[in-house]
Amino acid sequence: MKIYNTFSKSKEEFIPTKKGEVTFYMCGPTVYDYFHIGNSRSFIMADIIRRYLEYKGFLVKFVMNLTDVDDKIIKKAIQENTSFANVSQKYINAFLEDIKKLKIKEIENLPKATDSIPEMVHLIENLIKKEIAYNVDGDIFYDVLKFKDYGKLSGKKIDELEAGSRVEIDEKKKSPLDFALWKKAKENEPFWASPWGDGRPGWHIECSAMSAKYLGLPIDIHAGGNDLIFPHHENEIAQSEAATNTKFVKYWIHFGFLNIQNEKMSKSLGNFFTAREVVVKYSAETIRMFFAQSHYSGPLNFCEDLLSAASKGLEKLTNFSDRLKTFEQNTTGIGITPEFDFKNYYSAFENAMDDDFNSPQAVAVIFDFIRDVNKVLTDVQDVSVSFLNEAKMFLERTAQNVLGIVDFSSSQKQYDDKLQNDLIELLIDFRIKAKQQKNYTLADEIRESLNKLGIVLQDQKEKTTFKIMN
Repeated sequence: MKIYNTFSKSKEEFIPTKKGEVTFYMCGPTVYDYFHIGNSRSFIMADIIRRYLEYKGFLVKFVMNLTDVDDKIIKKAIQENTSFANVSQKYINAFLEDIKKLKIKEIENLPKATDSIPEMVHLIENLIKKEIAYNVDGDIFYDVLKFKDYGKLSGKKIDELEAGSRVEIDEKKKSPLDFALWKKAKENEPFWASPWGDGRPGWHIECSAMSAKYLGLPIDIHAGGNDLIFPHHENEIAQSEAATNTKFVKYWIHFGFLNIQNEKMSKSLGNFFTAREVVVKYSAETIRMFFAQSHYSGPLNFCEDLLSAASKGLEKLTNFSDRLKTFEQNTTGIGITPEFDFKNYYSAFENAMDDDFNSPQAVAVIFDFIRDVNKVLTDVQDVSVSFLNEAKMFLERTAQNVLGIVDFSSSQKQYDDKLQNDLIELLIDFRIKAKQQKNYTLADEIRESLNKLGIVLQDQKEKTTFKIMN
């Protein structure tokens, strides 16, 4: 397996620190609003990568942080005349609801920044002792010039950064590039005690502390959007490696932007849709297919045509699934087992995903598989159950368990519900015929038997309806 490592700017063979295990840290949301569909690309693609690593047999320790104290959260709390904790909890709940709707696998480790303040303070203390951080009246800054490799992830040079005008000027800092590790408490803002007085952590130190706390160092994979490469991930490296003298991350993965009319989607530009708005119009599977059909690292244009194309692709998948079910229902039980090389398709799928998680190629393999199995089903009307089961298993392992673009358990429930309703309607018809033949005893028996199963019949003038009681 090879991964494109942002740090080396090349594909590298993936060798985790501990054999059979992968530590995976994903930068999560700052919870001050509903996340937009551009953010969901990072969350979904990280989910697909995690699922594929598990498919390969790795034990994946996956952590996604929740930034629940931040300038934006405080600003929102002031606007809404409430506490920062109320704002963050509201949007944490919304985040959990939305990732569930997007069929993102349950994340066991979703630590909040405010639960790791002691670890942040300890990390800052180490940096002060090493004279890499300095105190200015309760504000603690990181001295970028003390870290000789600053810029090694982003490729940015210190002298060029200093000459640029993008960095915020603060007279307290020794250099305009220095960044806050700890912010002195201000009126009406949340704060925690520290050796330097009351205050709150800077954004970058939160991820450094939480990733080390929950995963240890070095972390195998650290992922996030392209916009986090600088300064956030650059600063994480500087803090963590200076404080611990240990390599921070082995493989850096960054997800490309989702654009609207070739312009980056962002809240500041106002050209965004929230994930919860989009999932009302398009299914989670359609959205996941839309993202999976492009490589995670490149830019992607968000438009109706591409989403419609993804939806049509899913139709082929669901139609094929329905065809398998029809054959399964009509098989004689013995049937013919045609010669078909399932291993070839597994190999092709794995070769695609092993090559830097090439999901577009993996999707193509799935559609090749559907095309070729359909040919077999056309040529051989009575195929064996074992062949049908193998075909379904391939899609379950790849399209469902890795890409999350189909859900056989959901479709099975829909099928079971339809079958149940059809059977109830059939019994209602028998009961109507029994009444027409004046066989009231049988009609009553049907009603009572259904009633015992929690199905209540309601006789109306034109027809009989039913209600399933919980």
